[in-house]
Amino acid sequence: MNDAHPFATRVNAQLPDWLVKELPTYNARLPTAAERAALVNKLAARNYKEGNGGPFAALVVDPATGELISIGVNVVLSSGLSSVHAEVMAISLAQTRLGAWDLGSAGGRELELVVNWRPCTMCYGALVWSGIKHLLLAGDGPECEALTGFDEGPMPTDWKAELEARGIRVTSGVRRDEAIAVFAEYGRSGALVYNARGTGSRLQD
Repeated sequence: MNDAHPFATRVNAQLPDWLVKELPTYNARLPTAAERAALVNKLAARNYKEGNGGPFAALVVDPATGELISIGVNVVLSSGLSSVHAEVMAISLAQTRLGAWDLGSAGGRELELVVNWRPCTMCYGALVWSGIKHLLLAGDGPECEALTGFDEGPMPTDWKAELEARGIRVTSGVRRDEAIAVFAEYGRSGALVYNARGTGSRLQD
């Protein structure tokens, strides 16, 4: 804060310490979709237990080489910022690392966003503007909201076609059962469900 005015002039969102410490272990390439989906499911399962946010994780990957560009997890609770979902973190960290707000112009590579479930409405918009060329999902459907209690927002019914029309290919259903198991475990945990509008609650068994 500047003493001359009461306004905040910057925001700060960062990966949690536990993940930062583990980043050197993720230098290996992930050449297959199954390996990439396995990693987001693993990170999603741990993230809420560490108190950072919901059971969500995302990667930005160069699928041509398997190179991992960035990792993101949901840090809403640890940052106090409602917009820093896993997808936003992964996209933003990739843009920072590559020095390009348009990831479609990052060295001519067609980068992929990997997420453990279909993005919410906010992250759907972030994806459209990111320059990502491929969206790889462990799954999509009503299971996330039904098992976790999250409100993912009003998505268009033809959301996949809308992405495809904008040059973003969509692949879904890679390690889907693993993703659903994470949501089920979260739902049984009694963790905070932060839907805003004064409706934050804890799921009951």
